[in-house]
Amino acid sequence: MIERKLVLLIFSVVFFACNNAKVVPGVQTLGIIEKSKALRLRGEKVEQSMLKKKDSIESLFGEKKIQNTKKDNDFVNIESLSNNFSLDMKYATSDNFLKEKVYSCAKCYVRYEVAKALVRANKDFIRKGYKIKLFDCYRPHSVQKKMWKIVPDPGYVANPKGGSVHNRGAAVDITLTDLKGNELDMGTSFDHFGKEASHAYAQLPKKVIANRKVLRSVMEKHGFTTIRTEWWHYNFSTGKKFKISDFTWKCD
Repeated sequence: MIERKLVLLIFSVVFFACNNAKVVPGVQTLGIIEKSKALRLRGEKVEQSMLKKKDSIESLFGEKKIQNTKKDNDFVNIESLSNNFSLDMKYATSDNFLKEKVYSCAKCYVRYEVAKALVRANKDFIRKGYKIKLFDCYRPHSVQKKMWKIVPDPGYVANPKGGSVHNRGAAVDITLTDLKGNELDMGTSFDHFGKEASHAYAQLPKKVIANRKVLRSVMEKHGFTTIRTEWWHYNFSTGKKFKISDFTWKCD
């Protein structure tokens, strides 16, 4: 009986001491605390790095605010929506099959609906490491007539009698560059009137076929369609609903 009381007394003393003693962190406890702090700081740095990377990618899109009064059938300068298109407007130079400058300056105008789709497509390309380079956009109907006189072949130049989708502000001639501005190899130059420019032509290096496939897949995803003979030409799927136009834009 005495032994039992003694055991209970000792247990009580030990229990009281354990519950009231101050815990002094040992070396192992301090190590855990330091590791925890390090992991938290590392996590914060990773999060900040990810945010900066996201901001950097988003900044590449270079989008600009457009007035809400714009309607889908309004003509807009693509550069008023985004800074991230390269322009090499061939018909604003003599470097084209016409061998003369027929645009007073290098501007890319398209319908607002088409412009928004182009910006979305360019976002996808930027994520893949590419950007759109524009060769031609809206084309005045009077220019279409000049082209038809030189190349009266509907496989390459639309008959001005019915008008081109370019004349409606709903077609673009494009290629891709890397983010440094170097053009991807597409097998032929722009406005190459030959079988090699056709989408069906297969006697090309694998890299060229892959480049054309990237261009086509993203453009089709965003509502554009191809024509059989030209790898560079893309019509907006509903482009024929717009009227043929013959306005000329102002130059700075």
